Amino acid sequence: MGVLFKLGFFSPVNSTNRYLGIWYDKISVSKVVWVANREKPLKDSSGVLTISEDGNLVVLDGQKEILWSSNVTNSVVNSSAQLSDLGNLVLQVDTTGLILWESFQHPCDTFLPTMKLSTNLRKDHKVHLTSWKSPSDPSIGSFSAGFYPLNIPQGFVWKDGHPYWRTGPWNGQVFIGIPSWNPNYHNVFTVVDDKQGTVYGTFAYMDVLRLSKYVLDSQGNMVQTYWNDGKEDWEVLGLGPKDECDFYGTCGTFGNCDLLGSPICSCLRGFEPKIIEEWNRGNWSSGCFRRTPLQCERWNKSGEEGKADGFFKLKMIKVPDFAQWSYGTKDDCEKQCLKNCSCVAYAYDSGIGCMSWTGNIIDLRKFSVGGSEIYIRLANLEFGKFFSF
Repeated sequence: MGVLFKLGFFSPVNSTNRYLGIWYDKISVSKVVWVANREKPLKDSSGVLTISEDGNLVVLDGQKEILWSSNVTNSVVNSSAQLSDLGNLVLQVDTTGLILWESFQHPCDTFLPTMKLSTNLRKDHKVHLTSWKSPSDPSIGSFSAGFYPLNIPQGFVWKDGHPYWRTGPWNGQVFIGIPSWNPNYHNVFTVVDDKQGTVYGTFAYMDVLRLSKYVLDSQGNMVQTYWNDGKEDWEVLGLGPKDECDFYGTCGTFGNCDLLGSPICSCLRGFEPKIIEEWNRGNWSSGCFRRTPLQCERWNKSGEEGKADGFFKLKMIKVPDFAQWSYGTKDDCEKQCLKNCSCVAYAYDSGIGCMSWTGNIIDLRKFSVGGSEIYIRLANLEFGKFFSF
């Protein structure tokens, strides 16, 4: 059995149901990090974990009914299971050591050091976190979390399959949509794109934060905590979503969310609310539309000539979703965007290169510290106007 972790049966707070789980051992405020039979609890004090004839790990009730199985399809005669010091329950072939199944590939709500959360869109294979329904019910709740590999990798929390919160793109060191991200605590965090369709995120142990974890709680919060020996308690290092502007798409398309604004949502310069009555009532979901068509659009439609489009700079911004990546310097980014009539905005990050956006812009917000600069494409006429919505 692992030094830091324990495997056994437990009952959650305010519940008599029993589950097979893994939790921290030898600390005063223990936390369950993995649950086997989360959808089929034991209703009494019976229950046993064993290896079945076909070599699978199984949880049986008092009537020998299978409540949970590791579900390995290839039958094996000689297999054994072990809980590693990292909290990973591993089922392997005795003779070769070949791993048949491991709990790290089937996580619940907790992301532990050395675990890999991954997504492969080609093979439709995902290793994601799934929240508990409530603190007393470990069955699968409304929220899931993982990494999404499209263009530039990002971390997401989803609610019922829809984006709920987003980290912003990974630049090789930090997620640029989390300005509070502290590299001192996260310099062992890695996001890897294997260029074969899989993106995974992982983090390693640090001496100062040996007991650290990320938990997707039943309310959809991704909470990073570490064990503080002095206080003998878990201490929160980071949290997302943090505020109303963190929720995905709060201000709709071409909207900007600013906690210090009143109201918090405004249309970007050169844009107006799509449905003004809804907008004025505080329902911003329908977003904004462009007030003056871009010069390249006018030229494409009617051959009308005019002054070239320009860019309006916004500072301290969480860049929108659906960024497209291209190689280049900051100057290259602007030239590339102007050449493409579909390009509505661009940004530059030294760790990423050029980011550009086509179509609608969604999930943009202003930070009070940190953030990125983004350049919004506007018709030349807009630069003569001294007002904006």
